[in-house]
Amino acid sequence: MEEILLIENGNKTSVREFILLGFGNSHQLQPFLSTFFLVIYLITITGNIFIFLLVLVDQQLHTPMYFFLANLSFLDTCYSCILLPKMLVSLLTGERTISVHGCLVQYHFVCLCGTTETYILAAMSYDRFLAICRPLHYASIMNKKLCFQLMAGAWINSLIFDVILVSFTTQLSFCGPNVIDDYFCDFRPLQKLSCTDTSLIELIAFCEAVIFIIVPFLLTIASYVCIIGTIIKIKSTTGRQKAFSTCSSHLLVVSLFYSTLIIVYVLPDTASLRPLNKIFSIFYTVMTSLFNPLIYTLRNKEVHKAVKRLFNKILIYHMNHLKISTSLHFISLQKFNCRF
Repeated sequence: MEEILLIENGNKTSVREFILLGFGNSHQLQPFLSTFFLVIYLITITGNIFIFLLVLVDQQLHTPMYFFLANLSFLDTCYSCILLPKMLVSLLTGERTISVHGCLVQYHFVCLCGTTETYILAAMSYDRFLAICRPLHYASIMNKKLCFQLMAGAWINSLIFDVILVSFTTQLSFCGPNVIDDYFCDFRPLQKLSCTDTSLIELIAFCEAVIFIIVPFLLTIASYVCIIGTIIKIKSTTGRQKAFSTCSSHLLVVSLFYSTLIIVYVLPDTASLRPLNKIFSIFYTVMTSLFNPLIYTLRNKEVHKAVKRLFNKILIYHMNHLKISTSLHFISLQKFNCRF
């Protein structure tokens, strides 16, 4: 039985820790869930770091599209490191408590990654819009300066807004109960558990949702409406297939991310729908970070070529190293024989 840790503060009690219920108390499912999420964590980290490093070292991938992809891979790595280690510890040890400050820190970084990802996806859709709908102006518009400005704007604006939101969230008081029926700290459960007025924070959270979810979502939709309209007008079947192949991977990622995100926050937060809500939350927080590197590597010919080039370089390096080692060994043997 887990205790609710409280401290006396005048006539009130203040919660010091929250209990994350995660996926329930089923001991039979815990070995399966812990193995499942451990495998997901390892594949996600390995896949995203590999794509990030591949884009970094391969000169032919130094284009706007892959610059955004490298940022997305870095972001997905951070997302996984924020959520999955705590979830794995809870599943493996049964330790479900998290301090109030730890919960707020986790919530801050989840918000930061989530809001930044929406604008990275919007920037990637704008890049595809220019490449397909404005091919003659693509190089002049989507230059290095604009790419860095878009990414810097996404990260800095998300950080500023999330710092404002979390600074107000830290002013909330939690007087009990302290049970969060989820596997991570989110806004809705914190709002429900607060014993102070949350109207101002709800307004700030609503503004953040409009700026960082609805606006980039509409920009992404508008870009793809124009892209699909342009592709339909292409008379050649080969041309249509080639144009669609350049944005199909990103469209798949966007569809997976936004569909599950919208379902989670549109579904009523009731006890009967809570298990379903958790499943969809897993998709937009954890599974998209897993699927992104798989989608971009399995469906992208440029990435396939870059992987081949990388392995060829590694193979040539090791062969040259072996030749040098063999030559040095041969020279040393000759010197040894000359002495005798």
